[in-house]
Amino acid sequence: MRFYIETYGCQMNANDSEIVASLLESSGFRLVTESEQADVVLINTCAIRDNAEQRILGRIAHYKSLQRSTRKRLVIGILGCMASRVKEELLSPKIGASVVVGPDGYRYLPELLREAATGTQGVYTRLSRSETYSEIEPLRYGGNRVSAFTSIMRGCNYACTYCVVPFTRGPERSRSVDSILHEVEKLAEQGYKEVTLLGQTVDSYAWKDSEGAVVSFAALLERVAHVIPQMRLRFATSHPHDMTENVLRVMAAYPNVCHHIHLPVQSGATSMLKRMKRRYTREEYLQQIEMIRTILPDCSITTDIIAGFTGETQEEHEATLSLMREVHFDLAYMFKYSERPSTYAQRRMGDTVPDATKGARLQEIIDLQQKHSYEANLRDVGKTFEVLVEGYSHKSEDDLCGRNMQNRMIVFPAADVPVGARLLVRVEKCTPSTLLGVVVTE
Repeated sequence: MRFYIETYGCQMNANDSEIVASLLESSGFRLVTESEQADVVLINTCAIRDNAEQRILGRIAHYKSLQRSTRKRLVIGILGCMASRVKEELLSPKIGASVVVGPDGYRYLPELLREAATGTQGVYTRLSRSETYSEIEPLRYGGNRVSAFTSIMRGCNYACTYCVVPFTRGPERSRSVDSILHEVEKLAEQGYKEVTLLGQTVDSYAWKDSEGAVVSFAALLERVAHVIPQMRLRFATSHPHDMTENVLRVMAAYPNVCHHIHLPVQSGATSMLKRMKRRYTREEYLQQIEMIRTILPDCSITTDIIAGFTGETQEEHEATLSLMREVHFDLAYMFKYSERPSTYAQRRMGDTVPDATKGARLQEIIDLQQKHSYEANLRDVGKTFEVLVEGYSHKSEDDLCGRNMQNRMIVFPAADVPVGARLLVRVEKCTPSTLLGVVVTE
């Protein structure tokens, strides 16, 4: 059976799709690059916001329509967070998915797909307290063969009132150090130039070795940096409650660890953070920012911000804007609050901010962040950075593009260099979102 995978959502989902591909190919299935060639279409889903789920429902409808028009038996499988959240709806006659499998059930997928090929619906959405797929070597299909993801942990023990992740990905559990080191060393052997360590909250990583000693995230980061000195090393995502000085010291000590931290703030008001159950105050968040900039002065800092969460007042919104002005984030992912079923906020708090107000506040946040991003880019004009070449620019094959150690994208005229090369590029100008430079040849 030939299978095709569409992936939506976070980097964790991208890595999960590689795990699924590996499991299926080792069970006799064959990966294809076009959905038209497939007997099985798998959609790896995201449930973090309603619009993500609506898009996925549209894709299912598309494949059902294709099935009817071609009279071809097509197995449609829904994987990931949405499978965990709304399995009954996905299996209903209205939607009619063939297979529904949550993030901890991928080992059962080959058997369920074979049964589905005979017309039997299959489902496995049970959450696990132990599954990490630690011995599965992901099948690195697609991509630029330069950067790869490695999952170091799964699930989340936090219970932010707005977040659906604990219900869809289960409790936190860490992979063994040895399995992570083996995977990243294999990536180095395969010629990859960069790896990102993934977790819902990477700073919570804690693996007990055979003697009962706990390996922290800082210790893991140092061991990975040591065994792959030729590769760039990134990680995501940090939680403000857990980030430690030890992690920053490792980042400062190892030249292959990139100086970029994604540190979601969500709101600048302590009262709002308390309603969100984020476990830190505005002041504590700003102390973390100060620690980063003291130890890593050149570190870029990015964040997530939610506009219009339940009960948000104008004063709380203004507090978010003032925190943004104080921090000057390099980049932010900004969203209107989207109420998610089963969360504490949905069950106990309601969705009290009018959509028009959410939209207006979000636009203010976006406008301010665009200003800050442009100012950050302007500060880099005239500087020279080492750039890891990722490929051609999205706009033109006359230009190449790649990221520096601060995760900023730099576009420059195409040179006779392979993808994966490291070049020195001098920034000569910029847009609000992109640095534009030239290769330094002298």
